[in-house]
Amino acid sequence: MIHKPWTSCAAVIQATGLVVGLAAAASAEQAIQPGFAVTVAGAPQPPGEIPSGMAWIPGGEFSMGCADPRGMPHGGTDPMQDARPIHRVRLPGFWMDATEVTNRQFAAFVSATGYVTVAERTPKAEDFPGAPPESLVAGSIVFTPPAENVPLRDGTGTAHLRWWAYVPGADWRHPTGPASSIEGRDEDPVVHIAFEDATAYAVWAGKRLPTEAEWECAARGNAAGQPYPWGGEFRPGGTWMANTWQGRFPLEDTAADGCAGIAPVKTYPANEFGLFDMSGNVWEWCTDWYRPDTYARDHRQGIVEDPRGPERSFDPQEPGQSKRVQRGGSFLCSEQYCARYIVGTRGKGEVSSSTNHIGFRCVKDAAP
Repeated sequence: MIHKPWTSCAAVIQATGLVVGLAAAASAEQAIQPGFAVTVAGAPQPPGEIPSGMAWIPGGEFSMGCADPRGMPHGGTDPMQDARPIHRVRLPGFWMDATEVTNRQFAAFVSATGYVTVAERTPKAEDFPGAPPESLVAGSIVFTPPAENVPLRDGTGTAHLRWWAYVPGADWRHPTGPASSIEGRDEDPVVHIAFEDATAYAVWAGKRLPTEAEWECAARGNAAGQPYPWGGEFRPGGTWMANTWQGRFPLEDTAADGCAGIAPVKTYPANEFGLFDMSGNVWEWCTDWYRPDTYARDHRQGIVEDPRGPERSFDPQEPGQSKRVQRGGSFLCSEQYCARYIVGTRGKGEVSSSTNHIGFRCVKDAAP
C-alpha cells in the first residue's frame, strides 16, 4: 500500500482543478434514474444563528434507496438488494455537521470528559465466553493488506478476514497500532469509533447521530436519483470527487485520487448542501438498526414520515450480532469489491466493533 505525507492530499487535489470540475458537474443536467421521482425541497433555513461547523438540510420529500448499480460505470458487482425497493420519505429540516468529526474535535471531548472508547477498554471475559485470558486485550480492527493476491469472494462470507486483523493497542489515538500516532493529523476524521463512542460524543456536543433517512437526504442534496453526491458521473471532467480506492484491491492503493488512506476533511469539495465526504473517506454511523428488509416494509407505507428504522437488528449473515446502519463508504471502497460510495447504498456494523475506516458526524434538530 502506498503511503504519502498526509499534507500531500490537498496539494494534489488542487492541482487537478477539482473545484472547477465540481462546478461543471453541478451545472449539467442530470437524468433521474428509473424508480426515482423528483425531490420536493423542504423548509428554508430557519432564522437565528447557524450552529458552528454545521449546514442546514432543508428536508422535504425524496426518493430513498439505490437502483441496481451493476453495469453502471464504477457500479461494482453487488446488486445492493437491501437498498430496494426505492421508496418515498418525508423529513423536516435539520442541521448536520459539515464534516466528519475530526481527531481535534474528539480530543477536545476526551479532554473535557475523560471518556475512554470501547477500543481502549480491556474486553470482559463474560462478553467473550471461552476466550483465553491472554486474548482479552484492548485493541481494534485494522485494515492489513495481504502479502499476495487473495480471492475477494470465496463463497464462505469470510473472504474479507484476509485483509482485516485485530491489533492490540489500536485505537483512535493509534490508528494502525500502538506505534502509530495522530500527531499532525488533527483534521483527519477520527476512527476506531464504536456506536456508543459516537453517541457519547454527540450527547456531549448537544447533538445526536443521524437517522439513515436523514443521512441519505443530506447526501443527495436536492438532486433526485443520482448515484453520487455531486451528480451522475464518478469522475466528471476527469476529476476525482471522493477519497476511494484505486489499484488492485486489497493489495495496493495507487492513490490516483491524491490520497492514500484517510484524507483530511475538506480535501474534496462539498455537495450542494455544503457537506464534505458524503462519499468515501470513512464510514459514518446512523441510529437505525440494520435489517435487509427494512425498505420492503417502508415501501408498503407509501410516503414514510421521518423514519427511525426497525425496532431490532437482524442480519442473516450474522444472526446473533446487533448491527446499526453505516453510510457513505470509505477510502477502501472499490468497484472491485465494495462500491458503497454510491449514494443510497447501505453498510452495517456490529455496535461494539470499531475499525480504522469507521467514523461519524452529528446532526441537530432545528430550534422550535
